[in-house]
Amino acid sequence: MAVQVRAAVDVTGTGPQPCPTMDAPQPPPRRSWPHPGDPAAAERLTERYAALGGPQAALAASPDGAAALAALGGGSPYLSDLLLRDADVLPQVLHQGPDAAVAGALQTLAAVSFTAPRTQIAAALRQAKRHVALIAAIADVSGAWGQAAVTVALSKLAERALTLAVAHLMRTAHDAGEIALPYPDDPARGCGLAVLGMGKLGARELNYSSDIDLVLLYDPDAHPGRGDTLSAVFTRAARALVAMMEARDANGYVFRTDLRLRPDPAATPPAVALPAAIAYYESMGQNWERAAMIKARPVAGDMAVGEGFLQAIRPFVWRRGLDFAAIADIQAMKRRINDHKGLGRLPADLAGFDLKLGQGGIREIEFAAQTLQLVWGGRDPALRGRATLPMLRRLARAGHLPRRACAELTVAYRVLRRAEHRLQMVQDRQTHALPSKPADMERFAAFMGCPGPAALQAHLRTHLTRVAARYAAVFEGVPDLPAGPAGADTTLDLSGMDDPPDTLAALERMGYRNGPGIVATLRGWHTGRLRALRSARARELLDGVLPAMLRALAAQADPDAAFARLDALLSRLPAGVPLLSMLQRNPALLDRIAAVLGAAPQLADHLARVPAALEGLLQPGGAAPDAHRQLSGRLTDARSLEDVLAVTRREVRAEEFRLCVAQMEGWLDVDAAGLARTALADAALSLLLPAVLAGHQDRYGALPGGEVAVVLLGKAGSREMMAGSDLDLMLIYDHPADVTESGGPRPVAASQWFIRAAHAYVAALTAPGMEGPLYDVDMRLRPSGNKGPVAVSLAAFRQYHAQDAWTWERMSLTRARVAAGSPAMCARVEAAIAEALAAPRDPAQTLADAAAMRGRLLRDLPPTGPWDTKLRPGGGIEVEFIAQTLQLVHGVQPGCQATRTALHALTQAGYLPASDAAMLAAADRLWRTVQSMVRITVGRGAADLPAPAAQALLRVAHAGLDVPALRATMDATAAAARDAFVRHIGPPA
Repeated sequence: MAVQVRAAVDVTGTGPQPCPTMDAPQPPPRRSWPHPGDPAAAERLTERYAALGGPQAALAASPDGAAALAALGGGSPYLSDLLLRDADVLPQVLHQGPDAAVAGALQTLAAVSFTAPRTQIAAALRQAKRHVALIAAIADVSGAWGQAAVTVALSKLAERALTLAVAHLMRTAHDAGEIALPYPDDPARGCGLAVLGMGKLGARELNYSSDIDLVLLYDPDAHPGRGDTLSAVFTRAARALVAMMEARDANGYVFRTDLRLRPDPAATPPAVALPAAIAYYESMGQNWERAAMIKARPVAGDMAVGEGFLQAIRPFVWRRGLDFAAIADIQAMKRRINDHKGLGRLPADLAGFDLKLGQGGIREIEFAAQTLQLVWGGRDPALRGRATLPMLRRLARAGHLPRRACAELTVAYRVLRRAEHRLQMVQDRQTHALPSKPADMERFAAFMGCPGPAALQAHLRTHLTRVAARYAAVFEGVPDLPAGPAGADTTLDLSGMDDPPDTLAALERMGYRNGPGIVATLRGWHTGRLRALRSARARELLDGVLPAMLRALAAQADPDAAFARLDALLSRLPAGVPLLSMLQRNPALLDRIAAVLGAAPQLADHLARVPAALEGLLQPGGAAPDAHRQLSGRLTDARSLEDVLAVTRREVRAEEFRLCVAQMEGWLDVDAAGLARTALADAALSLLLPAVLAGHQDRYGALPGGEVAVVLLGKAGSREMMAGSDLDLMLIYDHPADVTESGGPRPVAASQWFIRAAHAYVAALTAPGMEGPLYDVDMRLRPSGNKGPVAVSLAAFRQYHAQDAWTWERMSLTRARVAAGSPAMCARVEAAIAEALAAPRDPAQTLADAAAMRGRLLRDLPPTGPWDTKLRPGGGIEVEFIAQTLQLVHGVQPGCQATRTALHALTQAGYLPASDAAMLAAADRLWRTVQSMVRITVGRGAADLPAPAAQALLRVAHAGLDVPALRATMDATAAAARDAFVRHIGPPA
């Protein structure tokens, strides 16, 4: 087949050249491949594909195959990897066509039994995702498919994947006796669990690299007599479903999954009971939720339950009267999106421009259609469809949208969605932003089939400008909203039963979305719904601070969420007068509390559980004085181990909260915060050790001359602890050779005495209290890991590291630090650690071991998401590996446990170029800053970062720039760190 390479054609004779690949509403009759944007990458892919031999070599030599490989390889590293991994897909698509190829992939998935092991099902889901994604990309880039065919294929894949996963989970629950299915061989039928596809999945318009937005509902009547246990059963099923979709391994993943569109996601489990969901929408549903429910569609599970739910809430979504109020609500929502994302007018240069959320982007087309549907759909059932383009046509036929506007929006939607898909194909990232770097824009323009960046930008600008104008026309006559809460009227009238318009208007001017809900909550406060506000004095104080409180919360990125967290905090208080009096006397405290409630759900939850932590906010933001002296002073009156534990746990939790807030506010950087946290841990460990040993001695008798040292490794050893860091511990003991057992009424052998003492010490550290354990403890870095004793003798430690230690154990030892024990014992252990690190070793083998270990970690512990700065390639682990491995190869300097100090010492000794050391130190600081802020705001393991948390991170990590700029910096930093890893250690095996 002859290869047709697309060229730019000026169809008007004037102005910038358009991009013909973007506008065609119908696919061309034959394949047409764009020029490769990266010829070198295209050539590499072609050579590697041909090297596979057989039909792949023949295809690479054919004109059409060569053009396909060049276009795909020169435009997308992600597609290059897929083509080599699943080499049979390309010939299948080229010879049979994409429709047959997708049908085959889905048929293969349908043949997988829902009774198969979960690992087998997960593997089949990931394979189907790879195949369909590759087929859709080939069909899109070649022009064989239009935009609609691509989105429908991806949506069908999601439906089939969810169907199989839900059938498996329901049958598993049935086999375990948790539920009784009426049709075990058809598990979804009558199972009671409905999966609603929302957003683009509901409309069958799924993006190339899109999340799937789901709402999971279960019908209690489907399982009578199960009572409250049903919630737990379906919650587990919901979490398992998300895990099956999101879990990554070497074979990829299926779909990122978002359950946040369910009713009241902050207060409801992942699967919501059907009656509760219906009651929520009937009483509290908002216009944005009505707009979201337009696209809702049952996609898996018990379809009858899903359809019944949509029928039940139809009056909520489709109101009989003309609902022009929805226009103002949706316009306000779009403006808040713009404000939160830092989006404004269409810029002169579209580099980095967000094609989804920016002015004239995809979201404006969708909002325009949904708004008009909400206004008119209550009277006209024909306007209640889900897909965007058919609804634009129906709105035009009904006279609610000018036909020319419909035509312009339709073409623009296809153009922008095609560009969005190509952006996401490059690296399989959920991005909507055009490349910000000229070289990347040049390559992307070629991938789009455009003659260059200027033509691409001009073409996109034409459509963006048209969309912006048509979107503005939908909202003509709606008055502008105030700029923000500054100076807003906070006079609140809560009298009567109806929602007072003036109060609602005041709340709206401040930026709150759910005015009626806030009014209802405020009324509850004033009527004593909360125990803390039942006294007249508490309500009097509340009246005095409420306006300032609302203004402080309104200054947050999501005022409604911040207000909800304040309500949770107040509901936990036994009495409100102390807190409200504190706020009255310390007005500045309101801003600090509001910042916590607004940006850091993790800290807000802690504050709700432990309201006494508020007292820590009264202290200055900087580091605390001597932690050991401060904690020992608090322990003066402790009489028992239980007293010591209670006081230590309370003080550590309060100081940890204060440090988190100080770090979030910018008072402490990540290094200073790490030093303060580690000093706090050192104080707790050293003061707890004698208390535990005293109780142990009372029980088992004394062991004359016996001593214990507590050794810290990891972040605690390097004094770089972050919020939520666990303690990597090693306990080493020593005793005179002639002392073989303890004295007293219950003598035990010396080794057993120390092992039991170690168990008691770890139990004290990890014992759960009302505020959780003092610390989580990890002892896997001790000699022989989990197979070895929890306490090791000094002699055994020396012998192990002289004869048996693995390279990774010696690497971890570079951060070892003795934190507790007598001065003499600490000195002996420090000498033993230095001796172990100084032992001769083969440099080449050490480097090879480190590279191999990094390879295993990449395989077994892939990053959880874009904000996982520890596990990502080029991330924190690789920077630490460089420092630790080079220390082992060239010799460890005392006091260089921290990565930054180790890098400096290596440079001073001439083993690491200064430029590399500076780059790696900056990378180490960036990775720890981002990781620490993610933990502070949303907790460990977060795959995504909500806007309020992202703004808090930007203030600390990248002031003055936005999230895309930070992400770009992170990507560049990771690339540089990975390059340094390969140069100094070797490629991860």
